[in-house]
Amino acid sequence: MLRRWRLRAVGAPVAALALVAGPVAAPVAADVREDQRWVLEALGVEQAWRATKGAGVTVALVDGEVDAQVAELRGRVTAGPQMGPGGPDGPAGSGGADPAGRRHGTAMASLIAGAGRGEGGLLGVAPEARVLSLPLVLDDGLPAASDEDLRTRTDSPLARAIRYATDHGAAVVSMSLGAYGPHRAEREAVSYALSRGVVLVAAVGNDGDSEHAERAGTSFWSFPAGYSGVIGVGAVDRAGRPAPFSSDNLSVLVAAPGVDVPVVTPGGAYGPSDGTSSAAALVAGVAALIKAEHPRMPPDMVARAIASTADSGPVPGYDEYVGFGTVDAGKALAKAGELMAAATPGLADEGRRFGGGTASQEAPRPGADPFRLWLYAAGLAFGVLAFGGAMVVLTRRPAPR
Repeated sequence: MLRRWRLRAVGAPVAALALVAGPVAAPVAADVREDQRWVLEALGVEQAWRATKGAGVTVALVDGEVDAQVAELRGRVTAGPQMGPGGPDGPAGSGGADPAGRRHGTAMASLIAGAGRGEGGLLGVAPEARVLSLPLVLDDGLPAASDEDLRTRTDSPLARAIRYATDHGAAVVSMSLGAYGPHRAEREAVSYALSRGVVLVAAVGNDGDSEHAERAGTSFWSFPAGYSGVIGVGAVDRAGRPAPFSSDNLSVLVAAPGVDVPVVTPGGAYGPSDGTSSAAALVAGVAALIKAEHPRMPPDMVARAIASTADSGPVPGYDEYVGFGTVDAGKALAKAGELMAAATPGLADEGRRFGGGTASQEAPRPGADPFRLWLYAAGLAFGVLAFGGAMVVLTRRPAPR
């Protein structure tokens, strides 16, 4: 099994995810706002925006480099180091050498945190969030890793990226990339991030219409979406139907729009995007909204809020195509509030408790009342002394006359 980290077009023969189609410039910025209306409505974001638009949250984007100069993202992108062969010590932004990766990274960033352009322009799900760009695009000419390497290697580009994001303030990590086969270093990095409250979101892959999937009736698992604790996202079309290319397996937790999704491309043009990449970026934006409202909410509770409120369509329950259904940001945010209100006082955010006011007093410890315990001991001691005195009196021999 060979492993490649690469951003590819739909239908590529490895476990990499869909790239943005060639840019199709809209005549004016207002047009793309209308074109994306169905995406925002499908996700119920306007209801969520009544409470928050993601201010104060940083979403780490492990993807191609982001064009931070497009109007929708200007001033809100932090360029992190290259996470490829050079590692975190490599030059920042070196991922831009790959134009395809740059288109992909810019597009995903716009879906997460696009803030529009005046009265028009594209809006992301969390338009007030910030993006930490962590470029991860490896050249195809690099030697591939063997199965033995994957089992024993102590580091990987993705593991470095997850740890870097965790250590540099990211509340959410969006990963619209993938590869076949798990990796020990990545599993450990995922555990590290989850233990520190970071929500991890990943695309499940675009192998749903591959020859293997059609023959076997299921798709190969893609990682990081396949790791426990990661929110794996599949793609649906405008009608809410599973996209034919979306991988179908048990790594799919939820779904989001992933067909003809408008995005921003480098230079500020607009174009359509197909793939689970787009779906994952949108769900990462929903996670950012939840973390903005509930910063201390653990990742598993964020995933529960998102999955339990997803729209499963006419057939309730879970299936391997769309997971628990299409994400609804407004319902997920409301559910997150309910979960936090029901959580222990140690998890509740100060000032956000249901009903307001101060926390209730700590319940009294179980056991006997101390005063009654001392009273019982004193009574027992008195009884023992009285009994002893009576025995002395009764057993005393009378004095001789």
